[in-house]
Amino acid sequence: MQPMALGTTLTLLLLIAFFGITFVISLSIGKKQENADSYMTAGNNVGFGISAASMTATWIWAASLYASATSGYTYGLSGPIHYGLWGALMILFIYPFGKRIRSLAPRAHTLAEILHARHGQSSQLLLAGSNLLGSLLSLTSNFIAGGALISMMSPLSFSTGVLLIAGGVLLYTLWSGIRASMLTDFIQVCAMLGAVVIVVPMIFFAAGGSSIFVEGAQNLTAQQQSFFSSDAFFNQGAPFIAAVLAYAIGNQTIAQRLFAVREDMIKQTFVTATVGYGATVIGVGMLGVLALYIGIDPADGDVNNLIPQLAAGYLPLAFLCVFFIMIIGSLASTADSDLAAMSSIVMTDIYGRNIAGKTGAKPQLMLLIGRITMIVATGMAMYFASSRFDILDLLVLVGAIWGALVFPVIASFYWNKVNNTGFTISVLAALAVFTLVRTGWLPLEGTVAIVTDLLSVVGIGVIAGLMIFGFFGLRAGVAAVVLAMLITLPFALGFLHQYPVLTASLLAYAVSAILCVVLSWFNKDEFDFDRIARHAGQFDTQNT
Repeated sequence: MQPMALGTTLTLLLLIAFFGITFVISLSIGKKQENADSYMTAGNNVGFGISAASMTATWIWAASLYASATSGYTYGLSGPIHYGLWGALMILFIYPFGKRIRSLAPRAHTLAEILHARHGQSSQLLLAGSNLLGSLLSLTSNFIAGGALISMMSPLSFSTGVLLIAGGVLLYTLWSGIRASMLTDFIQVCAMLGAVVIVVPMIFFAAGGSSIFVEGAQNLTAQQQSFFSSDAFFNQGAPFIAAVLAYAIGNQTIAQRLFAVREDMIKQTFVTATVGYGATVIGVGMLGVLALYIGIDPADGDVNNLIPQLAAGYLPLAFLCVFFIMIIGSLASTADSDLAAMSSIVMTDIYGRNIAGKTGAKPQLMLLIGRITMIVATGMAMYFASSRFDILDLLVLVGAIWGALVFPVIASFYWNKVNNTGFTISVLAALAVFTLVRTGWLPLEGTVAIVTDLLSVVGIGVIAGLMIFGFFGLRAGVAAVVLAMLITLPFALGFLHQYPVLTASLLAYAVSAILCVVLSWFNKDEFDFDRIARHAGQFDTQNT
């Protein structure tokens, strides 16, 4: 396999063309007198087509394509399925909770803003802080993916690639916020889906077609050849089920689109995005399986290089350019969402609700703060990208951290007894337990191992219960909790602690759920949910 490089000139021309077009689009929707609310939520009135494309593009980021391929390369045939299928289903699980959230606060800007109205400052800042961290790590992952792509496919260095991607994304997002992100997402997702249909089959046939499954079978272990690999499930599938549910509930990039789409289009938007994400990510992930069969070693030992390596080795120049734009589009579509999300959090949750107060917030100052946030976040992500973390590890880590928030957040939107004390203590305790287990500071041995296995069973029940509850209500959700725990208990006891990544994620769900329920059960003050809409609303109308 002789890799083909794009060359410096062609690479720069492609980047200039891509980011130039997106910047022109951004300019076309900018306003002379900018509106802070529209900058964050696009007027809460975006239609189905743009919303579905934006949701799909935001969920299909370069990191998800690279990580799916990494999963295929590491775990074999079932790796991309475990990655793409669960990620797709989690988009579907968002919409019933999303409908509830929009009904409570139709004009909100962030989930943390709703928690401010529901509980107060500490709960709000916990969610806002975790979202800032998550979006920053997501932005870093996309810059890493872009730098790896450019350094692999051109003479330009990794650092130069990161700089070019960061500058291009910031250029067009800075101008119009979420509106620029969503409108350019529509174009980017069309490019991504079209490229996947063309590029993945071309690489497959250029590499040898179906014959590689016979000739390269010796490169795979028995687990890697199985569609029902237990190794893939416990190391990839199960932790990812926990992680992506947390992403679905705790991620401001998703919430921002939930607040932007027309309320009557929520279901159609998320169902369409489910199908688009699953097909695209599983398809691209199969390139990792292909690399495994062929026996390719990742360039420089970095699995983030697998997809660019295959493309450079097997695609003719014209289709290599198509592939390049596909990856640039996927990372840009999520990077701009991360910037828009972080700016909204700082504008709303730090300045708007805590520093100025709702009636004292100045929309024009909010816009300035939002744009400064984007610039600072871009600089920080570029710095962190220089460390070149493994993208798959970052995804699981951030998702597990958000796992501590999932039950308390959802419970706060449905159960009027959940209070600020229960929310805050349950989240902090879950984060502490997760950290101890995930870092290995708490050895999973002896009695500790048995206790963590039992709590992990509770975590499995919580995840199953939340999924069923969203669609079928409280009774079905409770039944799912009990059933899931009874089914898994005989197998989990004495076993689950062997998988510390999975155990840490499940513990985050279990500890937060148990403490939130216990601390809220005897609370005599019942919250009036109608208060949320009155306290989580537009900023501009308060100052006109």
